Amino acid sequence: MFSILAQAAIQESIPTTNLIALLVFGIAFLLVLILRFKLQAFLALIVVSILVSVVATRINPEKAAGLTEIGQTIVDSMGGALGFIATIIGIGAIFGAMLEHSGGTQALANTLVRRFGQERAPWAMLLTGFIISVPVFLDVALVILAPLLYALARDTKKSLLIFGLPLVAGMAVTHAFVPPTPGPVAVAYFLEVNLGYVIGFGVLVGLPTAIICGPILCSKMATLVKVQTPPVIDTDTDTEQEDKKLPSFVQIATLIGLPIALILAGTIVEQTAISGIDPGLTKAERGQQVAEILNSMPMTNQVIHFLGHPVIALMISTLLAIWCLGISRGTSKDDLVEISTKALGPAGIIILITGAGGVFKGVLIATGIADALKEVFSNSGIPIIVLAYIFATLVRIAQGSATVAMLTAAGLMVSFVEGFSQPYLALIACAIAAGATGFSHVNDSGFWMISRYLGMTEKQTLKTWTVISTAISVVSFSIILILSLFIPMK
Repeated sequence: MFSILAQAAIQESIPTTNLIALLVFGIAFLLVLILRFKLQAFLALIVVSILVSVVATRINPEKAAGLTEIGQTIVDSMGGALGFIATIIGIGAIFGAMLEHSGGTQALANTLVRRFGQERAPWAMLLTGFIISVPVFLDVALVILAPLLYALARDTKKSLLIFGLPLVAGMAVTHAFVPPTPGPVAVAYFLEVNLGYVIGFGVLVGLPTAIICGPILCSKMATLVKVQTPPVIDTDTDTEQEDKKLPSFVQIATLIGLPIALILAGTIVEQTAISGIDPGLTKAERGQQVAEILNSMPMTNQVIHFLGHPVIALMISTLLAIWCLGISRGTSKDDLVEISTKALGPAGIIILITGAGGVFKGVLIATGIADALKEVFSNSGIPIIVLAYIFATLVRIAQGSATVAMLTAAGLMVSFVEGFSQPYLALIACAIAAGATGFSHVNDSGFWMISRYLGMTEKQTLKTWTVISTAISVVSFSIILILSLFIPMK
């Protein structure tokens, strides 16, 4: 009897070992395709997903999807991921484009600099980066605000880095922690956590992180290198922008804050419905019961929940932005169509990459790799939240893209988080964001954007921005660990 049990245990361990080896190979091959062969991340993720699925049919034939099912698994996983994520990213891209076109980004920055004064302008730039990177992609915001940075450096006779580093630090925090930027939206979807919780904990973790790693640290980093302030290249453009009537600070702040407020309000209503649900129910039963409770609530609560859905909340703000920042300011309908269409170009690439991340996650589940990973690490003694941070950090260091690191880490964590509470899932999402934010170096496109616009060499950027991004990662994760002591896991 003992020999039979021992043989069964050995047979069980062989697929687990082989599946983990297949996972390691798959991630390594993904890095080779992206870094060595310069294959677009979308194609690389799909290729690796197909390869892993094919090999898994031989390693784990009893649990893995059959060879004839692989194609449908990829299609289903892609479709499931894009249903929510593509809508959010697409609407958010148009919203950000309207802020950019109307000068809302400059209006926000100019007002904050005036309120804080030139002496405290680094704090103004930190806050500007923190706010503006919620709806606007980091690289776009940096391009828009670069002239303001150069003007501050010339007017104050101070290093450009005194103002530039706090700006990008603030941007990096919200880009990773606060939806509707692609990374946290995708992680929230993969981990099945309410977006309102991700926003709430993202701000709770991100704001003190930005303050700690902001002007004080950035000022010290700025003293390590000397850079030249770029000259004014196009004075006509600058004059035209100065003469242009910019929207008001209140208007821009309201448009950015409105979807966040609506989503948080909707989350509160939903949490009220969830609080009375039996935790022993299956996922489908819980969903059905929550829907019944929500539909039986007073109409006011139903309306708040409806408006608080991320798609509805973001659509409302985007339509308001089109009216307030476009139509009411004399922008033609043809120009509005062109602005929206251009915004969807870069967003389309991110959407496809995010969908491919969903395929990778689906393959990990369908092949049994996710279960094998859980089996290996469940008894390792490593806390789940630490594991999430480690996964994201390793992928980030290896291939550079914060978004790809977050997608990969979220896919690896899927099997570990079943039955966890929504607040704790949000903390895990923040841990993934923390790991994917740090250790920026030469394989990160953001590294080169910052190097170019702040006038630094590669060595200078490593001495400054790499240190700051790593500090953001470590500080934010330390805050997450402290919060995890007070948040129930189940």
